[in-house]
Amino acid sequence: MKKENRKAAQERRAKEREHQDKIAHQKQIWSWAGPVLVVVVIVGLIVASVLDSKRLSAKSDSEDTSAVSSASSSSTSSSTSLQTDTSLTIENGDTVNIDYVGSIDGVEFEGGNTEGNGADLVIGSHSYIDDFEDQLIGHHPGDSVDVTVTFPDNYGKDELNGKEALFKVTVNGIYK
Repeated sequence: MKKENRKAAQERRAKEREHQDKIAHQKQIWSWAGPVLVVVVIVGLIVASVLDSKRLSAKSDSEDTSAVSSASSSSTSSSTSLQTDTSLTIENGDTVNIDYVGSIDGVEFEGGNTEGNGADLVIGSHSYIDDFEDQLIGHHPGDSVDVTVTFPDNYGKDELNGKEALFKVTVNGIYK
């Protein structure tokens, strides 16, 4: 073999050994990094799943405590206080505190009861279904009001979709 060919062959073998060394090094790294990466991904998925289920649970809990509400309206200014004066009259734009028990065909349904905890509602905000809020206008703190509404067909709960419900509402007060 000629001297130039021998030198070229030696260089080729050296490059090949260098390439094989890099591959061996990468395999060595992946032999421990691969399983670590898999564990990290699995832990991440578990954490994401737990957080998602907590978020859904919290969302479900808030829906259950206010089935008639599509959005909570519990913000009241610190400069206002709940007034129970029976001479006050609920008007559009007022924030009221109410308790209610909802039923369909005389049977209470899950999430349709404030259980005496009260719920703040801005009249005219349309955060409750149908014309729920409109039926409170003209009433006073201390009044008991029968509010009849029909859940939308796509409300999201099969047992409520498209059903007519009766809510026995107690007006606890008006924020002034």
